[in-house]
Amino acid sequence: MLTLFHSPQSRSTRVIALLKELDALEAVTIERVTIPRRDGTGSRDPANPHPDGKVPFLIHDGVAIWESSAIMLYLADLFPDAGLSIPPGHPRRGAYLSWFAWYSGVVEPVLTLEAVGVTHPGIMATFRSHLEVKARLRAALADGPFLFGNRFTAADLLLHSPYAWFGKPGEPILDAWVERCMERPGARFAAAFDAAA
Repeated sequence: MLTLFHSPQSRSTRVIALLKELDALEAVTIERVTIPRRDGTGSRDPANPHPDGKVPFLIHDGVAIWESSAIMLYLADLFPDAGLSIPPGHPRRGAYLSWFAWYSGVVEPVLTLEAVGVTHPGIMATFRSHLEVKARLRAALADGPFLFGNRFTAADLLLHSPYAWFGKPGEPILDAWVERCMERPGARFAAAFDAAA
């Protein structure tokens, strides 16, 4: 049994989008919970088993999976028929996994720190800047409309998501990629799903 703990218009919205893309919505029970919001609204929900009171949080047959990158990798592998994962043994599997690790270890910290106006030489040395993030994405998109050429994967869904939230990066190749991802059935479904909540 699969259960996703979700709060509308949060990081778990991208997991809803992925479930739609995987044609796996009927296989997952979605439990809506509240979370504390940056604007001071919301609160920690006692019904949410995440140890930090956050979302997304996935439980599969009693086993907990947390963090967006891990959950999205897990689900894309669990439902391989949708073709959104690059499977173990494929020559590009390592590159695929690297996008997920890079998102968690570099992209989200860089964009979050930029959004709250925090700068420091140590941060720049460790994570680089948004300029380097955009340069890496531009280079990857030079060979096709998605990170793996013509193939849309869960990596695209994850990596475009902060731009869907914070706004497009303001560069033609990246803006077009974000638009393509936002026009996917999963993104449209997740927006409507959250709006209905």
